[in-house]
Amino acid sequence: MDTVKPKKDSLKKPLLARIRDNPNKSLYVMLLPAVIITLIFCYVPMYGIIIAFQNFKPVRGMFGAQEWIGFTNFSYIFSMPDFYMALKNTLIISSMKMALGIIVPVTVAILLNEVRISAYKRAVQTIVYFPYFISWIILGGIMIDALSPTTGIVNSIISFFGIEPVYFLANKSAFPWVLIISEVWKNYGFSMILYLAAITNIDPGLYESAIVDGAGIFKRMRFITLPGLAPMIALMAVLSIGQLLNAGFEQVFTLLNDSVVETGEIIDTLVYKMGIGSSMYSMSTAVGLFKSLVSMTLLSFAYYVAYKKADYKVF
Repeated sequence: MDTVKPKKDSLKKPLLARIRDNPNKSLYVMLLPAVIITLIFCYVPMYGIIIAFQNFKPVRGMFGAQEWIGFTNFSYIFSMPDFYMALKNTLIISSMKMALGIIVPVTVAILLNEVRISAYKRAVQTIVYFPYFISWIILGGIMIDALSPTTGIVNSIISFFGIEPVYFLANKSAFPWVLIISEVWKNYGFSMILYLAAITNIDPGLYESAIVDGAGIFKRMRFITLPGLAPMIALMAVLSIGQLLNAGFEQVFTLLNDSVVETGEIIDTLVYKMGIGSSMYSMSTAVGLFKSLVSMTLLSFAYYVAYKKADYKVF
């Protein structure tokens, strides 16, 4: 579908005049509450980032006379071994979650799309979608019980085959994979619904022509379904790149313990420990600001690459 581009003369008008003359101005009214809420809860509190450049003392108040120390907090956190350990863990865990978070739902959506029994198809969608609504506090308790080395169902199955039980939540090597697999399992049902919706937009005539030409099910998946899903995959990939430094605070905070800090500590839990646990408000704010700046840079770069290489625009 061709996109109608606005005339250059109309772009010279003031913003309010363009909104007033727009035939779809009612949509702006619908958008207004979300914009106001975003401004109040996301942008107004951004004044707090000034704490990253201060030796903040809570007794002096948010707007009190605080000591300005510039980039001293940033110099300190960049000299902390724990920061680089948390950064490495965050990048590894988050990148694996991003990769599998696209591969798994795309694969399941393509396979499920070929199912012709509608009742079975709906049942599978409901079952795999359900974990998305479970909070990590509840799911964390379930996982602790399921992965228990003595009474957990996973180790019971492993022991049945003569393998020694593994304490997954206290094993440095296994713990990151527990985070990755459980995150993908929890969320892939939601992403799968998006990909199934995208598949419905593919022209059915393409499949009919392929069948007439003798293309089998796997060739139809490869040459029709996958290319048809490419825009949605690109969108999800672009949006996920901006979350590269978000490895899932709720999940890690629920399952993390002292035995696996070396491979399980992420930036968000480090900020929590510094800010809430140790009252290092200035330094924890500095870490959070660093993370936000990196995420904004990555997201801007992803949009630029998507536009230049694939002529794809999110907005």
